[in-house]
Amino acid sequence: MKQTGHEMQAPMEGEWKMQRFQYIASVILFAMFIITVLVRAALLRRKGIRAIVFGATDKTDFLLVPFVLVIVYAVLANSFSLPLWKPLVNPFWGTVITGWAGLMLGAAGVAGMIFTLISFGDSFRVGIDEVKPDRLVTTGMFRVSRNPIYVCFDLFFVGLFLVHRNIVIAIAVIGFALLIHRQILREEKFLCSYYGAEYKEYCRKVRRYL
Repeated sequence: MKQTGHEMQAPMEGEWKMQRFQYIASVILFAMFIITVLVRAALLRRKGIRAIVFGATDKTDFLLVPFVLVIVYAVLANSFSLPLWKPLVNPFWGTVITGWAGLMLGAAGVAGMIFTLISFGDSFRVGIDEVKPDRLVTTGMFRVSRNPIYVCFDLFFVGLFLVHRNIVIAIAVIGFALLIHRQILREEKFLCSYYGAEYKEYCRKVRRYL
């Protein structure tokens, strides 16, 4: 029996509504992710602790910024039809199933970030703090990974790709992950020189990522 145009259109409309929901949900999760970090930094600031020391020791830290801005704009453009060359935001595949997995990864990234910030306590820093690095944190989320914040970033951005699944976010996420790895290596070098044997022992027990 042949389907009518109306019968064929109904599933397509239902899938588009789900896709739209995923896009908006990814924006909300993105906002939560960023706000979580900024609120914690603001609370530490009130204690006289400068948590945002990004770029203080090496200006190449700012190489991460363009990749984050590209991801932010690509997500917003895809979600709210902002100007962006269509081939850059066309999805690689049509099914929305991977989008649900992406939202779960995004939610896990947000939750992981919250638990990591709790574990960090007053030692939370964005960047390398050579002036007041505080104590070495090895408890909580840091029992699972030496770099739980960066793991949460990677999880979250992979989740965004699975929701939006386009080339611009794919390239930006890969570039961001490579720069994050470079940042981790730089931080490890500093931590090893500052904490010495204590950090080396910690490295022996806990993996860099997972």
